[in-house]
Amino acid sequence: MTAADDPPGLYLGLISGTSADGIDAALVSFDQGVPQLCGALTHPWPADLRERVLAMAQDLAAFDLDAFGQLDVAIGRHFAQAALALLETAGIAASAVRAIGSHGQTLRHRPGGPVPFTLQLGDPTAIAEHCGIDVVADFRRADVAAGGQGAPLLPAVHAMLLGRAGRTRVVLNLGGIANITVLGVDGQVAGFDTGPANGLLDAWCLQHRGEAFDRDGAFAGSGRVDPALLDALLADPYFALAPPKSTGREYFHLAWLLRQPQVAALAPADVQATLLELTVRSVAEAIRMHAPAAADVLVCGGGVHNPRLMGRLAECLAPCDVISTATLGVDPDYLEATAFAWLARQRVLGLPGNLPAVTGARGQRVLGALYLAPRD
Repeated sequence: MTAADDPPGLYLGLISGTSADGIDAALVSFDQGVPQLCGALTHPWPADLRERVLAMAQDLAAFDLDAFGQLDVAIGRHFAQAALALLETAGIAASAVRAIGSHGQTLRHRPGGPVPFTLQLGDPTAIAEHCGIDVVADFRRADVAAGGQGAPLLPAVHAMLLGRAGRTRVVLNLGGIANITVLGVDGQVAGFDTGPANGLLDAWCLQHRGEAFDRDGAFAGSGRVDPALLDALLADPYFALAPPKSTGREYFHLAWLLRQPQVAALAPADVQATLLELTVRSVAEAIRMHAPAAADVLVCGGGVHNPRLMGRLAECLAPCDVISTATLGVDPDYLEATAFAWLARQRVLGLPGNLPAVTGARGQRVLGALYLAPRD
């Protein structure tokens, strides 16, 4: 089957990013294979479930098989609630949706080493059972098995929605982790994770302010960048690695930050200011190195709503324009969820979903496993 043979129907994408700040749900239609957002919402995590997710994602020592299994099912049930909430809000029957594409919640992502793996939780059978809709999940492992990073998986959708002939562009996703997609003037697509974005900022803000995120970058704005700490953080080997590369919360977390002895002597606001600058500098250096001819940087993800972060990026990347994808009619908050709806469609049609030039896989692969809804 090809994309042209696909009968009409909606797809629904679900994802919770590395910040675990909510489940993004997107209802997507397709016009000649190009995704069109029809409706979206962010479904909040219950506080206790989010705490369990973050604890297991960051505690590298503790592992309880019962807790792991229960968390997998609990996440799956909550993803199902997100899907059903979107359908209710949109006034769409479950029967109108051909499949749900669920990224799940990443617990570990270790695509390097002698036994590479990636692990996302959110039992897809629970989603299929509760929603009565077929579910495609476990998108990353086929790419990892083929020698790839399993991430990022969004560049193909970035190219469809935001590419422009004769112009080099960068799409910058500022989630818990930052990643860039380079859309070359020649139509070539590249991309990789540059390092932390909101994940460390959110974690530090929660610890010292009791707030889930740094609204408008005000906490960072009240402090000063510490050059010694910034240099120490930028010296991490990850930033010097050549792509393809990807990372996650299991690498860039508070314990990683606290390995630097000078943190304890600094005011919390100064650490926050330094973490914001770490995101800016690592992103800007990646763009300068891998997309020096970029005419503009199109930003999506939660970081697009942080004016201090966006302002510093604009300063560091001038004269390149730094603008929200909303300027081009693409909702910056639901681009990832839209992409997983597209990936679900690719799997249903038996079409590849990865870009080997981005992930480093040996070739194109059909991504994800299909979990059928009950037919009784």
